[in-house]
Amino acid sequence: MTKPTKLVCNALWKIYGSNTGGLSFPPAQEDLDRRGLIGAVQQVSLGIHEGEIFVIMGLSGSGKSTLVRLLSGLIEPSSGELLFDGQDMLKMSERDLIEIRRHKMGMVFQHFALLPHLTVLQNVAFPLTIQGQSKGQAETRAQEVIELVGLKGREGYFPRELSGGQQQRVGIARSLAVEPELWFLDEPFSALDPLIRREMQDEFLRLQAMLKKTIVFITHDFDEAIRLADRIAIMKDGAVIQVATPEELVLSPATEYVEEFTRHVPRDKVLSVGAVMVKGASGTGDGISVHAKIAEVASLVVEAGTPLKVVDDNGQTLGAVDAQSVINVLIGKGG
Repeated sequence: MTKPTKLVCNALWKIYGSNTGGLSFPPAQEDLDRRGLIGAVQQVSLGIHEGEIFVIMGLSGSGKSTLVRLLSGLIEPSSGELLFDGQDMLKMSERDLIEIRRHKMGMVFQHFALLPHLTVLQNVAFPLTIQGQSKGQAETRAQEVIELVGLKGREGYFPRELSGGQQQRVGIARSLAVEPELWFLDEPFSALDPLIRREMQDEFLRLQAMLKKTIVFITHDFDEAIRLADRIAIMKDGAVIQVATPEELVLSPATEYVEEFTRHVPRDKVLSVGAVMVKGASGTGDGISVHAKIAEVASLVVEAGTPLKVVDDNGQTLGAVDAQSVINVLIGKGG
């Protein structure tokens, strides 16, 4: 069943440049070029579901960071519609928009932007004091999220006394302190070393399993995207080329650009058992989840020597998966 939609944008544009007078939408590229204008975001329409991790990705300059700033209300679009819980954000007063951003949205960016003269506890409590909470209330809530992100015992540390990964945890805790309904993360782990980055992805997935936030996550790293995303939007030159699950992007790329983008993705980490099973076939064993990734069950299936049963979330048999199907994926022939 489709989840309720939390955030919707329709035909969103962001044009940069001064010569925009009388510009009609959607503008032709020739008109933009003639006027010396840049279409940073072009005709983007998306619906982001409640509780999903929605990843927006593309190469540098594709428009992904501009789009997240539009979706979060940090900048105004040149044209289009933006709805949060059915409310038109573009028709709200500045005061109402600020209230939504303070109380219902959380943001984490690549650069941690911690206040160097404040301790971990004070940094995390800061947005709550801005909301008008008492020092006691703010610090009680801050302590809760500090423990949630695994920083208990470091409440009195200053940012300079923390590692990069710990600083990012403080940034995450600070954004979670306001208990946002919608959480924006713009390349939050890209400045971290690979090992710390992997640990932060693990932490992020752990938090999401508990909190079930609606998340818009920006990255240029496809490995990170397929690990985290429920759905992915691929951007190019300010436009969204395709929106799909990681598996759908690999199996059915909409354009040559998307196909090239996904060409070197490890398919065993993306494709599920459901993509390669034989529907209706019989198998042995206790049952492998239809949602399990090939990489997770490859050794089990190959070593079984006989097709293994595939089941849905209710334990009902859907079919079977055999060793050859898994091997085909591992050597690049499957899917």
